[in-house]
Amino acid sequence: KRYVYAGIALAISLVTFIAQTESAGYLANTLNYKKPIFTLYLTHCSWVLLWPAQLAFLRIKKRRVSFSVFWSRHIYQLRTTALSVVDAQSVPLSSLRPLAALPAKEQDRVIFRYMLKSCLICCLALNVAGSSWYIAVNLTTPSDLTAIYNCSAFFAYSFSVLLLGEKVHKDKIFSVILAIIGVIIVAYTGGSDKSSNTSDFPYRTLGNAIIGVGSVLYGLYEVLYKKLACPPQNVSPRKQAIFANAVGSIIGFLNMILLWVLLPVLHLTGLERFELPEGEVTYMIILTVLSNAIFSGSFLVLLSLTSPVISSVAALITIFLVAIVDWLLFGTSIGFGGFIGGIVIVIAFGLLTYTSWQELN
Repeated sequence: KRYVYAGIALAISLVTFIAQTESAGYLANTLNYKKPIFTLYLTHCSWVLLWPAQLAFLRIKKRRVSFSVFWSRHIYQLRTTALSVVDAQSVPLSSLRPLAALPAKEQDRVIFRYMLKSCLICCLALNVAGSSWYIAVNLTTPSDLTAIYNCSAFFAYSFSVLLLGEKVHKDKIFSVILAIIGVIIVAYTGGSDKSSNTSDFPYRTLGNAIIGVGSVLYGLYEVLYKKLACPPQNVSPRKQAIFANAVGSIIGFLNMILLWVLLPVLHLTGLERFELPEGEVTYMIILTVLSNAIFSGSFLVLLSLTSPVISSVAALITIFLVAIVDWLLFGTSIGFGGFIGGIVIVIAFGLLTYTSWQELN
């Protein structure tokens, strides 16, 4: 079932990422609505909807069970899964007694403190990484931006070795490097920079440095989530998937109460004037936000059930898929380099998946 759930999560994440990319591009380029930090705030806050939406879905499936019984079972399941997460981390306690031997209220306090701290760490890494993209997009070329940011797959593997104790496997290293080569081929043969020269981007070096930091932090975010907030592998795939969306809602809530501070600061300094969207812009923002929420929830499930390395390389496939959708819907030429780069990424993902499967067996 683990691989069935992972396959479903991968399919959903690919489709919703394409929807998010296309709607965000239409919003910025066609409707000329360029409020990147406000859009970032809305999309990351939308994560708070993951747990309520999941709860509603589960309730529909279990509609013949009384709500009180359904609710108590659901909370018990989340609590026991969280307990397994805390136990797996060997969180030091003031008491010498094991966590399972503590009174229920004390267990709840330990679980609450641990999950809040873990989600806060993931929240900070995620938002600094995300903000770096929006800052660098005006400083460097689109090709540099794409190539450097997607090197997060390499950093995800590096941090997996350092923090998760993953073994160094030559086939995995080759797969990750091959995927990054595919991204570079797509980025630098797509023609996005042909009309640009050095004078157009006087702060290109600074922009590349900023997006480089973002690439490292995004790889770190994926590994930190896997290390700090994922249940151990002996927990059933269904419970892992349910818990992943609950954790996503906590991160969304933290985004909501922490990131709003940026909006008045940016408005007062004139860096990004706050304006409520109207008309078609409103509908496209809703589509972008909902697509991101579904993508993020499915991606967290994929992270929980597989590994940061597989999830990172899988995310690179969207580069090729977005190009195909642009070609089908808008007649945008993919180009020979873009096609070859996309095939290289797909081959790299297939090789990585096969290697991981062999390793598990």
